[in-house]
Amino acid sequence: MNLEKSSVCQTEYGILKEVIVCPPTYMEIKEIINETQKHYAGENIDETKASKQHKTFVEYLRTQGINVIELKADKRFPEQVFTRDIGYVLGHAVLVSKMGSDIREGEEAYLTEWLNNHNLSYYQVKGDSIEGGDVIIDGKDIYIGVSGRTTTEAIKQVQEQLPHMNVIPIPIKDGYLHLDCVFNIISKTEALIYPEALDKREIALLKERFDLIEVTEKEQFTLGTNVFSIGNKTLISLPVNNQVNETLRMRGFEVVEIDISEIIKSGGSFRCCTLPLQREE
Repeated sequence: MNLEKSSVCQTEYGILKEVIVCPPTYMEIKEIINETQKHYAGENIDETKASKQHKTFVEYLRTQGINVIELKADKRFPEQVFTRDIGYVLGHAVLVSKMGSDIREGEEAYLTEWLNNHNLSYYQVKGDSIEGGDVIIDGKDIYIGVSGRTTTEAIKQVQEQLPHMNVIPIPIKDGYLHLDCVFNIISKTEALIYPEALDKREIALLKERFDLIEVTEKEQFTLGTNVFSIGNKTLISLPVNNQVNETLRMRGFEVVEIDISEIIKSGGSFRCCTLPLQREE
């Protein structure tokens, strides 16, 4: 398989052609890693309901002509549904993450096995941790969150591997897991943001580049920024995020509402559950 033809993502909003997911077969809150999990730890996750919701999401993607690749779920990994974190495609380069949490370490092996089976070359960050939820691409610009899961040293490795691209570190405040939980680019000119999670310097930088659509504290908790674009201004979003969805529709987006409320109890939504391999611009 030719990497140049098979794996290319220049943006977060190009027409989606191929994506990797993983069913939430063994999903469970085992150790609290974010505020969302802390809130839902008492009731935990109904795996049957989560699997049904995930199946509905995957079936919708397939009705849109998208090739959906499903990795095998492993009972050792209760967070495996969030495939975005294990890797990311930046331009024509496939990068495999170095997970920043012990509970997720080892998930990458399923991705690298698939890549090796399809003769796809990739680079894996060594030593320092980086997770795909912190990595957002927009043409030559790559925004990478500096978080509890992604270090500045790992970001330097990405820049070294992609010297032709402009890597922009975006520190996020403690208490927020990944950059895509508080910021997400949805078109050439627009991005969703929860400004309370960023410092004024980063907000000013992003405001120079995008028309920023602010998400409320309530809808940030239900991951209002973590929508998923399949291209042609079509976004997949949670029904509960009424304000975000209405604002997006007023701006000309088609918003497809799918309920994955059981899955978001673990702190991730649609973007977290997807690893795009190929988009057309």
